[in-house]
Amino acid sequence: MESYNIFLVEDDPWYAEILIYCLSLNPDYQVTHFSKGEDLLANLYKKPDLISIDLSLPDFQGDQLYKKIRAVNDQVPIIVISGQEDIAVAVSLLKSGVYEYILKDENTNDLLWNTVIKIRETSNLKKEVEHLKEELNQKFSFDKHIKGQSAALQKIFALMNKATQSNINISITGETGTGKEVVAKAIHYNSSRKKKNFVAVNMAAIPKELIESELFGHEKGAFTGAVSRKLGKFEEANLGTIFLDEIAELDLSLQNKLLRVLQEREVVRVGGNENVKLDVRLIVATHKNLAEEVRKGKFREDLYYRIIGLPIELPPLRDRGNDVLVLSRYFMDEYARENKLGSFILSADAKEKLLRYNYPGNIRELKSMIELAVVMCEGKEIKAADISYTAVNREEAFLAEEKTLRQYTCDIISLAMKKHHNNIALVAEKLGIGKSTIYQLIQKKEINL
Repeated sequence: MESYNIFLVEDDPWYAEILIYCLSLNPDYQVTHFSKGEDLLANLYKKPDLISIDLSLPDFQGDQLYKKIRAVNDQVPIIVISGQEDIAVAVSLLKSGVYEYILKDENTNDLLWNTVIKIRETSNLKKEVEHLKEELNQKFSFDKHIKGQSAALQKIFALMNKATQSNINISITGETGTGKEVVAKAIHYNSSRKKKNFVAVNMAAIPKELIESELFGHEKGAFTGAVSRKLGKFEEANLGTIFLDEIAELDLSLQNKLLRVLQEREVVRVGGNENVKLDVRLIVATHKNLAEEVRKGKFREDLYYRIIGLPIELPPLRDRGNDVLVLSRYFMDEYARENKLGSFILSADAKEKLLRYNYPGNIRELKSMIELAVVMCEGKEIKAADISYTAVNREEAFLAEEKTLRQYTCDIISLAMKKHHNNIALVAEKLGIGKSTIYQLIQKKEINL
């Protein structure tokens, strides 16, 4: 049977020895004793199976320590042992989530022994249920989370399948909005690490001066404001997967430290000396060309070769054909269900409009467009008029549809006619074309006034 790790916090050395002796009668129990709450908090990263705390400690009251433990680990069972029979405190702690409140008397050892047995049995039952669910469920399906049937997407699925069969590093590239984090999660949750943490970090969203602490953690007092030890994202992801999005934004000064962590498979927290061993699967993503960044001197070549691993380049939505309609239906149904709006359908002209668009914002932009269309449409059928292009860049939005030069010419003239209140002479002057050209387009109904 696996060892069961118990953290015991007791400031009375004599009483601690009694409790340790009681628990150690079971050879499966590994008991670690702390005399202060602060020492316990500093070791929570070791993830004990159970914690027993004294109600009155030199540095913390039991309720204060309980809250601090819960801020770090909201799952671990906690027992409180007290020398005082305070019903109000006991009720308050039990309501907060403490598993058991035990008084220090002649029955303490028996109560503690039986309580630990109950907690462990409950934990084992939960694990068995999880195992049975895993056995009953079908293998994680990529297409359950990534919608589409295009040939371009099938190639991505094939690469993702290879990625799940080993711990090779993965580098995902593609335009903004193509779903890089979704692909990273799908790889993790279909890999042997799926029961462990998936930790995502957006390198572009963290201020430069905080990245080192965020990634690698820090010790108490490492810098102003470091009031306690903080585990970095790499430690949080230990035995699981860390996903570093926008990796090209990592400052050159920190690229060397990241390289060392990846090479040595260990991390040293800021302000500390302890080498913390790591077993982490790395997935990185960027919308930039990393090889080009290396050539420009903005990204270390040795780090590039360390992280490139298995490259997966996600196709832009404009290259995925009818996947646009598959995704549109999915987003439409999802938004309608979440808002209890009933079912909707896409009209033929709406489908045609969706397929013509170039999607500079990719899947993220399509999702926004569809949700707005559901809100704007009258009835239950989304029409072309309900679909608005949402590109931030007006030039991108205007040029996103695939049209002929004549169609674009008509669009430009139509916009100018609206702007100048259908003043044909003024529009002709502004655009440098003949008035007869405008009249002919109006007569042929290629321009709508």
